[in-house]
Amino acid sequence: MKISYNWIKQFLKTDWTPEQTSELLTDLGLEVEGIEAYQSVKGGLEGVVVGEVLTCVKHPNADKLKVTTVNIGLETPIQIVCGAPNVAAGQKVPVATIGTTLYTEEGEAWTIKKGKIRGEESHGMICAEDELGLGKSHDGILVLDDALKVGTLAADIFDIENDQVFEIGLTPNRADAMSHFGTARDLKAGLVQKDINLELITPSVSAFHVDSRILKIDVDVKDKDLAPRYCGVTISGLKVKESPAWLQHRLKAIGLSPINNIVDATNYVLHDLGQPLHAFDAVKISGNKIEVKTLEAGTKFVTLDGVERELHEDDLMICDEDKPMCIAGVFGGINSGVTETTTSIFLESAYFNPVSIRKTAKRHALNTDASFRFERGIDPNITGYALKRAALLIQELAGGEITSDIIDFYPNKIKDFEVRLSFENAEKLIGEEIPKETIKQILSSLDIKVNNVTETGLGLTVPAFRNDVNREADVIEEILRVYGYNNIKTTEKLNASISSTSRFEDYKIQNVIGNQLASQGFFEILSNSLTTPNYAALSEQLKEEHNISMLNPLSNDLSVLRQSVLFSGLEALSFNINRKRADLKLFEFGKTYHGYNDKREEYKHLGLFVTGNQSQENWLSPSKKSDFFYLKGTITTILERLGVSRFNEAPTGNDLFSEGLSFNQGKTKLVDFGIIKNSILKHFDISQEVLFADFNWDAILEIIKRNKITFKTIAKYPAVKRDFALLLDDNVSFESIYKLAKQSEKQLLKSVNLFDVYQGKNLPQGKKSYAVSFTLQDENKTLNDKQIDKIMSKLQSSFETQLGAELR
Repeated sequence: MKISYNWIKQFLKTDWTPEQTSELLTDLGLEVEGIEAYQSVKGGLEGVVVGEVLTCVKHPNADKLKVTTVNIGLETPIQIVCGAPNVAAGQKVPVATIGTTLYTEEGEAWTIKKGKIRGEESHGMICAEDELGLGKSHDGILVLDDALKVGTLAADIFDIENDQVFEIGLTPNRADAMSHFGTARDLKAGLVQKDINLELITPSVSAFHVDSRILKIDVDVKDKDLAPRYCGVTISGLKVKESPAWLQHRLKAIGLSPINNIVDATNYVLHDLGQPLHAFDAVKISGNKIEVKTLEAGTKFVTLDGVERELHEDDLMICDEDKPMCIAGVFGGINSGVTETTTSIFLESAYFNPVSIRKTAKRHALNTDASFRFERGIDPNITGYALKRAALLIQELAGGEITSDIIDFYPNKIKDFEVRLSFENAEKLIGEEIPKETIKQILSSLDIKVNNVTETGLGLTVPAFRNDVNREADVIEEILRVYGYNNIKTTEKLNASISSTSRFEDYKIQNVIGNQLASQGFFEILSNSLTTPNYAALSEQLKEEHNISMLNPLSNDLSVLRQSVLFSGLEALSFNINRKRADLKLFEFGKTYHGYNDKREEYKHLGLFVTGNQSQENWLSPSKKSDFFYLKGTITTILERLGVSRFNEAPTGNDLFSEGLSFNQGKTKLVDFGIIKNSILKHFDISQEVLFADFNWDAILEIIKRNKITFKTIAKYPAVKRDFALLLDDNVSFESIYKLAKQSEKQLLKSVNLFDVYQGKNLPQGKKSYAVSFTLQDENKTLNDKQIDKIMSKLQSSFETQLGAELR
């Protein structure tokens, strides 16, 4: 939510700086996420001065250009080449001097530089109003008043609005602060605690009166539960035109585009007081009658954006005798709004049921300033006041007369909340005793009425606009936020409970593996579990019917829960690669979600994402590309760290990979890994190879729980290492050598390692050379040469007979 500081000061005459104000607002719970400077003329006309054209002659080398000399208050006049048809000697004109930065209508900056135009030097620019941001005309240069003094800064002549705009991260419960008035009201309460008592200025509506009763619009509210209060009045004799500069500046400062004086007035009151309003062209209201009701399901209705929508049976509509005109509290219809030809309006101000508006807005994926406020609950008692305020403003801007009495349908007044506050409970929740007088002062500054006072507590009436304060705990929270969380002393005593936990708790194991990956140069990512349903089409294993959809999605891109952790990781890779970060090693612990007929299931995963080089290039070692075997090694170290040592390799059946493997323990899949298909990478605009591993974390946790830790003493006797250089067929894998060696010598063979592979020159075709080392150790005695030679002979014999190996 954007809040203009100049606008706030219309309600509260404070001399605090924007920085001080933002700090206090944040302390009050209205967190200021940033402050942005606003200027009605971007750049503030800095560097633009009043000049006088002394001479103006035709450019010698261009028919449409003129060479001028201009006095801008310096010792010597400057020469400027100008292409405007209306430039002439004797004029006072705005001159952008060398170094001045001007802005296009789209906000792009460009700087005035010294240069030559068709051979003639130019030391500045005589400006048109659109070049300065003062208007839209580009017919010629802007001619100024002859009485102006040469050298005067243009910023001192024109009315430039300079403002500071707060970006407030408003929490959903603070419906009362969704306006400049509401923010000023909170700010006043905060200032009171700093002994600064300022008056909260409420604009007067005493000038409101009915001029005549020539245009009466009847109102019939069919459902008082959906529309508890509905007010309206007609205004005739209006002239629709552009809004004055002050109003345009106010709206532009908070990011709104001015439309016309009628619509701008309703938008102004919306952000001024927090009450949405709607202006209907009275001529377009058939039968001079408004009906507030629901329509049959499937009724077609075209909204202001030109989209035909199909109504739900619970959508509250504003209708005339013949047709719907507006989705109540959400969006207007295309044929009932104010146009340039409008001369009379019916001005609506209402309080609609928040739940109804919220559901309607979500159903039609419409998020407007009006629905944002209605669905959170506005002040039901400001409706009539806001209507008068808007009517007077429209009269001021567009003329006209009030031509009907105010219609105010309010059969059942929404009551304030009665709350009992216990001083003892307040002290208990706050953790500190706040003086009773301070509590009463805070409550009074928040418009919470103190009805009675006892030794033990207070009887309170909370105004209806604070729909989030209806319990004692809510009142205590209000007291604390205004008193100041920072003013509560921290205790020197720290209490903690000791709990007995299992070493197999998921988060502990995640931390172990997370730390291991971080030590290997991986970075952890946390991705949104919400994603687009379109990703299911990228894999045959992911089914669209297994998507779990959100009932009220924020957008189509965040409308389902993910079935794979891959795609959110690829989004992160793409984001970084597009910003010149191509060497990436990422990991994520996350869940996937799947809907199967009448049940839903979720599974835990660990995803690894590797692309680019393993490490940065340096003088000592060249960069090395991350490849399949690097990822396999990383996976193996993770499983070893978890004590999962027994598993089988198999080609993966996962169609996400162009090449890949699976590690399985029996029928249980532990991890799928490999190289992601190019067709999938193309979808994410990734042109480099990406390696991905998907750990079945649930299965791994179950295996870890069953593992038993065993200990043994370190052997006292030395190990012996022997090597073989084996000539083998191409199709023989190291795994075959490893398994055969372990079968041949189960007791004394401790490890088998492949330390060199050679193929090529001096070897027969279809052959390769493996250099393999074998570590032997007896835990009870030192091995002698005879025993060692016997074991190595047995290994050699096994390799020769079963693998067709030859010693080199």
